[in-house]
Amino acid sequence: MAIVTGFMNACVCLGSAAGYLIVCGQVFVVVFPTDDATRNLFVVSVGIFVCCPMALARHVGFTRHLAAMTVGALILLVIVVAWYMGEHRIDESVTTESFLLGPGEATFVAYMNSINNMIFAYNNQFNVPQLTRELTHEPSRDGMTKVAILSTSVTFLLYALVFLLSVLAFGVAENQKDSLILDLMPVREEIHVRISLMAVMFSVLTCFQLHIYPIQQFLAYLVRKARGCSSDDEKADVVYFGRSLTRWYDIFCALGSVCLVVLIAVVITSLRAMLDFIGAFGAAYISFMVPPMWIIALRRKDEKNFSWFSREILFSVSFLALGLFLFVFGTYSAILPILGL
Repeated sequence: MAIVTGFMNACVCLGSAAGYLIVCGQVFVVVFPTDDATRNLFVVSVGIFVCCPMALARHVGFTRHLAAMTVGALILLVIVVAWYMGEHRIDESVTTESFLLGPGEATFVAYMNSINNMIFAYNNQFNVPQLTRELTHEPSRDGMTKVAILSTSVTFLLYALVFLLSVLAFGVAENQKDSLILDLMPVREEIHVRISLMAVMFSVLTCFQLHIYPIQQFLAYLVRKARGCSSDDEKADVVYFGRSLTRWYDIFCALGSVCLVVLIAVVITSLRAMLDFIGAFGAAYISFMVPPMWIIALRRKDEKNFSWFSREILFSVSFLALGLFLFVFGTYSAILPILGL
């Protein structure tokens, strides 16, 4: 169960990190109009000279110092989209019906892929264990609850503003491009648009390490399991060139993860396809299937008081059924557009 969950978690992180590099490539194409070969070269360069050094960090807590700047970058993007709507008015494809229900030709698969995107957008559980581990003091339940409410509220507010303004500004269906970055292509000469796009690039690169670290941890975990040791054995491990063998494994896993992410970002250039698939395949499993399975497994340890018909267990089973549906049908819906069906 740990290996399966770790693998799915690593898939989510791979998709997220690759999506960030795809965004960087799109920003580069918009700001500096160029061909696919130059775009791929830029993505590879960012991966080697920016992402690889960040991946070698043994801790991720340092990124919290950049968190306020990344939120500011997203707020700037919201302001730019609002400016675009003010300059060009509401797109003619937006009507009351299309705004609330989507375009008339929208299918159930299209709605399912929208749900995949939302699941992906809020799936960040993989960062919590490492971030809490690096805190200088033991967190309290009340403190963590306040942090969770604050972060979720800010995220929801930004997502809602981006959704409302971008749909009104750029329309629905065919009027929308692969991402909001490409939607701003017609006004790329405006200086504030370029600044906002560069800020978005800075934001996603800051978040990159948060997604590489769980992949590195999972790969290192597999290596340690294969060697029959744990992370506690690092101090007694064989030392090569001033570092333990375990640390060299960690470095290899980190750099290997970045190389794989760069390869995915070069091969797959569609951000929407990436988010749809990862949101269904990985994020639905982590968000909707793992929590109820954990609750059921914990409650079953108390055999005397366990009952499948208690309200908590029935709710967990229902939640698990929903997760299974999102996992199976969501993945099927995400694969169809990729196959051109």
